Amino acid sequence: MAAATSAVVGLATSSLSSLNRRQTTLSSAFLKSPVTSRNPLRVSQASGGKYTCFQRDWLRKDLNVIGFGLIGWLAPSSIPAINGDSLTGLFFGSIGTELAHFPTPPALTSPFWLWLVTWHLGLFICLTFGQIGFKGRTEDYFEK
Repeated sequence: MAAATSAVVGLATSSLSSLNRRQTTLSSAFLKSPVTSRNPLRVSQASGGKYTCFQRDWLRKDLNVIGFGLIGWLAPSSIPAINGDSLTGLFFGSIGTELAHFPTPPALTSPFWLWLVTWHLGLFICLTFGQIGFKGRTEDYFEK
């Protein structure tokens, strides 16, 4: 008799003892709930009623940073410090030698990959520090 009173989980998650009731409630993932869910991140009337986790213009891009960052990287990378050659010269020269046999990709042992990674890593570091410095200075971050 103990098995007759245990709950049976099915489509409506009903138990055997509730089969005598006339009203059964079925739930489905295809039907929308009459109660709308509440978003804890939503701030009333902020950004036109939409919730935001950060500023709309989070990148705050400025072409001055890109221009000065590129010049700021091209100048030191053009100094002939590697056996009388510059990093920029070695990188651009390796592009030319690799394009000479265009359909064939560069070999893994080609110095092109070293110059590519080194040159771009330096550029991205310079652009990142330029963005931090330029925006920090315009927003008086360093004065605090």
